[in-house]
Amino acid sequence: MIDLLKTLGANVRGTTEEFSNPNLKGGIWIAADDDNRFFNYYSERWVDTFGVDPKINKKVEDKGWYFEWWDAGTMFAWPE
Repeated sequence: MIDLLKTLGANVRGTTEEFSNPNLKGGIWIAADDDNRFFNYYSERWVDTFGVDPKINKKVEDKGWYFEWWDAGTMFAWPE
């Protein structure tokens, strides 16, 4: 999943374990505040996908993963 996200252009920072909390296991840490092409916490146009561009959201969901905001600038991707 990390390779797919990087190929799409997402700013993957590492795994959730590398984030500030080692108890967050099994996910991917994405910097969502660097580029508003895919993630916008305050977006009113991507309401149905909770601030995630529907195109990238579908590609991730088709692989059995989902996105979850940590805060307005940090996105995690998790396996279902």
